[in-house]
This record gives sequence, C-alpha cells and structure tokens, in this order.
Amino acid sequence: MEREKFGSRLGFILISAGCAIGLGNVYRFPITTGSYGGAFFVLIYIAFLLLLGIPVMTAELSVGRGSQKSIAGSFNALEKPGQKWHFMKYVGIGGNYLLMMFYTTISGWMLIYFCKYLTGSIMTEADLGAVFGGVVSNPGLMTAATFAVILICFGICSIGLQKGVERITKVMMLALFVLMVGLAIYACTLSNAAEGLKFYLVPSIHNFVASGPWTVISSAMGQAFFTLSIGMGSIAIFGSYIGKDRRLLGESITIVCLDTFVAIMSGLIIFPACFTFNGGVTADAGTVGASFLFTTLSSIFNNMPGGRVFGTLFFLFMIFASFSTVIAVFENIMSFWLEETKLKRKKVALINIFLVLVLSLPAVLGFNVLSNVSLGSKVILDIEDFIISNNVLPLGSMVYVLFCSLKTGWGWDNFIKEANTGEKGFRFPSWMRLYFKYAIPVIILVVWASGIISWIRSI
Repeated sequence: MEREKFGSRLGFILISAGCAIGLGNVYRFPITTGSYGGAFFVLIYIAFLLLLGIPVMTAELSVGRGSQKSIAGSFNALEKPGQKWHFMKYVGIGGNYLLMMFYTTISGWMLIYFCKYLTGSIMTEADLGAVFGGVVSNPGLMTAATFAVILICFGICSIGLQKGVERITKVMMLALFVLMVGLAIYACTLSNAAEGLKFYLVPSIHNFVASGPWTVISSAMGQAFFTLSIGMGSIAIFGSYIGKDRRLLGESITIVCLDTFVAIMSGLIIFPACFTFNGGVTADAGTVGASFLFTTLSSIFNNMPGGRVFGTLFFLFMIFASFSTVIAVFENIMSFWLEETKLKRKKVALINIFLVLVLSLPAVLGFNVLSNVSLGSKVILDIEDFIISNNVLPLGSMVYVLFCSLKTGWGWDNFIKEANTGEKGFRFPSWMRLYFKYAIPVIILVVWASGIISWIRSI
C-alpha cells in the first residue's frame, strides 16, 4: 500500500505546529516569563530554542522522512544490521500512550469549561475554586468529558490523513490563530493593559536576580525543550508524510516560530486582563496551573464586561490548542498500529478508543475515587506528567540526536544528506557535528537532571 502524504505544505506545518502547541504555551509560558524577569526569560528561552529545540526537531523530522515510517519502523529501516536502536520504538509509543493518559483528561476540563461559558452557567458562581473542585471530584462528568475528547479526536484520525487529520486540523489551527489575535487585540485595549504588558515584556532585574540566574536559565531551557513535543516520534511521523522538495531545517524553524508565537500571544491576552480586573498576577511560577487557569482567569472573565463571550472564546481557543496535540499524537499511535498490524484505519481507531479510555481512567479517577493514591503531594496525573515531561521527552530526544550523529547509528552523513535534501529552505550546517554529538546530549542531560531534582524537592 502506498504511504499517505499531506496534500499541502501548509497542512504539514500547521499539524506539526499543532503537535507542539499545547496547554503549556497558554498559561505556563506567560506566567513563567513574568515571574522570571520578563524579557530576560524570553531572550534566554529563544536562545535555547535555537541551540536545542530546532536541531532536535530537525533530527526527528529527518528520521521520519528518511525512513518513510512512523516510530514503529523508522529505526528498523535506518539502523545497520545487528544494531538495537529499534528498541526505542517501544519507549516512544509507550510515551505517546502515557501522554494521552492524562492529556485527554486535561482536554476534557477545557471542554467542560467551554460549555459552562457557552451556556452562561458559570457566570453566577461566587466560589470558582469550588466549581473546579466539583468538576474534578465528579467521576461521571470527568469520564464523559474524557471519552468525548477521545471519541472526537480518534474519529477525525479514522477518516484518513488528508480528509481527516489534515483538513480538520488546518481549520482548527487557523481558527486558533484568528482567535488569539482577536483576543490579544481586545485585551490590549483594556484600561490597565499597559501595566500588564510592562510586567510581561519589560526586563526585570529584580525578578531575575531574586529568582536566581541558574533557576531562570534552567527554567527557560526546560520550557524551550518540552514545548516542542520532541523525543517520542510525534514529530517524526509527520516527516514521513512529506516529500523531498524542501530542506528540513527551514521547516523546523517555521514550526518553532509558530509555537513561540502562540506562547507569546497568550501573554498578551492574559496579563492585560489580569492587571485590569485582578490588580495583577498573584500566582508565581511554582503555583501556576489548573488553579490559575480555572480560578483566577475565570474570576476575571466573570467580572469583566462581555466576560461570558471572552471566556467562551478563550476556552474555545484552549480546546483548539489541546485537541491539535491530541489529534497529532493519536495519528502517531494509529500509524504505529497500521504499520505493525496491517489493520484498517477505522478498526485501529475503534480499538484505541477503548484502549485509551481505559488507560485514562487512573488520571480521571485520581482526583476522586483514587484520590488517596499519590506520591507525597503528587496525584496520579502529576506522576504521569513527570514521567513524560522529565524523562521520556528529554531522553528520547537524546536518542534521536545520538542516532543521527554516531557512526554506530544512522550516522552524520546520512542525517545531513536527508536534512539537506530539497531545493528550498535553509541548509543544516555540516560543521555542527561535534556540537550535535557532544554538546546537545550534555544539555539534555542537564535538563533531565535538573528536572528530576526539582520534582523530588516538590514532593
């Protein structure tokens, strides 16, 4: 059977960007930026995108396009006889499932809150913390929302690459960008928007020094790395769906730019609103998360003119951000099954709807029925997130880098040839071999080790 291909370069770019763009872009990036020195953090973050994110993404895209397979067979196709790189596929596909075990639950929260603002039911609530507590403590509601996310996203994947994944994700991502720009323009016209923008974008020596330079640097490094969803084959699969007409470094840069655009624009929405209707930002980098998103921001929406409309559009934007990631990862899971079992798309989708729902139940029930199951202060969802974010993604990325740079792997010459195949786009510099082989793995190990230490301290 001939391998499916994207119908257009725009489809590839938007879907790949959709995989990278997620919920962390929306609230984690802007709050961390504001807490760690504003523009200082942004500049360091961008530096690490250039030094780490773009090279690793190029490596993963090259493995995908060079093999014309998903993570199920990419290492098998490119490794030399007798090598064992193909064992990475089990880690990668396991990581994809593990990510969906909790990410579908969080996406379900976005769906619930979108419905609450669309119907106006949340506008009369005085205790928004209790509202969110009521949502996560309701196992029936949580299971239904998670199932809806799984059903919708696998349903889109079951239609096919071009007719389902590409066509719908293109519309979703374009709508996301339009919503973001519209919300940002509106937020920047609010009465105290200038103070919010100052907090967000003007470098703060005080915050930079108070947080500790190494803390700021390591946080920027971690944010740049984890935002791109690289390291477990979710990007490689889209490389396998594209042609040979363009060089891959330019494609990586475009995807990273879109991901960064969403992250920065989120701050332009959040901070003017916070300073106008909340007197500032009370959360810091250590406390942001669900409480900020569903309590602080909801309080702002409920107290601002047109808050119901603003809140509805904001959570619609959140749905698009989360669903784009879910669809991209589901496509990787389905491609693994299609290559390994030769089953039809619709049958694979049906199997995985049931499988992912069952696997998601621990995270769904971790806030209610299984709330006693924890590691210190960390509930099941937190533990699953830690395994992915702090282990699978960085270590998986290191595998891709070493595979592309070592003679005992695919090798530098093969990587460079594939990355630079095409007539358009930037060429990947061949002189970066030593940096690729030694420096990037060291940086990744530093990210990994610092993440482990930080997580242990937070328990």
